[in-house]
Amino acid sequence: MASVRLASLTKTFGQVTAVDNIDLEIDDREFFVLLGPTGAGKTTTLRLIAGLEKPDQGEVYLGNVSVNDLSPALRDVAFVFQYYTLYPHYTVRQNLEFPLRSKLRRLSESEIDAKVSEVAGVLHIESLLGRETVNLSGGEMQRVAIGRAMVRTPKVFLMDEPLSNLDAKLREEMRTELARLHLDLGFTFFYVTHDQIEAMTMGDRIAVLNEGRILQIGTPDEIYNSPENVFVAKFVGSPTINLFEASIETSTLVVGKKTLVCAIPGTQRSSLEKYTKRELILAIRPEDIEVSKEKKKADSFKCTVYFTQSMGVEDILNLRINDLVLRALVPPKLLARVGDTVYASINMKRSHLFDSETNMRL
Repeated sequence: MASVRLASLTKTFGQVTAVDNIDLEIDDREFFVLLGPTGAGKTTTLRLIAGLEKPDQGEVYLGNVSVNDLSPALRDVAFVFQYYTLYPHYTVRQNLEFPLRSKLRRLSESEIDAKVSEVAGVLHIESLLGRETVNLSGGEMQRVAIGRAMVRTPKVFLMDEPLSNLDAKLREEMRTELARLHLDLGFTFFYVTHDQIEAMTMGDRIAVLNEGRILQIGTPDEIYNSPENVFVAKFVGSPTINLFEASIETSTLVVGKKTLVCAIPGTQRSSLEKYTKRELILAIRPEDIEVSKEKKKADSFKCTVYFTQSMGVEDILNLRINDLVLRALVPPKLLARVGDTVYASINMKRSHLFDSETNMRL
């Protein structure tokens, strides 16, 4: 296995900068996730590491060795693509054997058989070895694609949204399976996705990428609970975080024409001491809004339920207070219906404040 380091990595296509001066370090045996929207530069970053693209500037290191001048074959990384890229009329066994028959490896037939059997056992696909891949289900094909990468025992696994073509139930199963494989085998995983659930549930650390730039690197807990800017706060979390333009008035934050007045908690006053502007952005996660049928707290405010979404274990309430709309996450037992009057209170200790101009965390 090996660590990965990207130093000032940049790649442009015409007038478009796909990767913009990225610096990134991935530890040996780490499950690292690159998270971002479509077009953020995620796949290009993987292709630069694999050697399928040449950087305009910067260096790619595997371990402590620069691999910029090495061909993809000599970098010893395994690429698992979004589309399975299997040989459709080969059997599963033949697909797994294919990387091992490279002239660079020079393995004996017994060594190839042993490696294929080992990987098939790990992935629970022993019964599929004689079947042509054209006759496999999506989940089975993805296991074979992962197995074909595993047989080589590469320095690094590069995974480009490998679960995005699977249905929701199978994606959930494969997330668990990939996390198990990482724990059992200890490979270095560099995993790319636009799906925040995949990132949060599998990654040891996450880098949030947008327009070719890394906006934040941290553990799932750090990314979710301490977003460094408005983009990260909006992109990570479901339902989406509530964002309001607010103004500072003495020891309170005022939203709209005093539609919502929130006391600034002591934990946040220190972050505002050097803030010279009056305007800022107030961000509140839906789960940090408590809703009840009666007024239970002094700071509760009256609002109307105008839209609901049932998620089974939770309900999403869209609440209206005058011209203001906010989302709250509540238990189904609240039994709130469209048109009901309810009372909501905000846990301001868990709110987030951002500069109104730079969108950076205060």
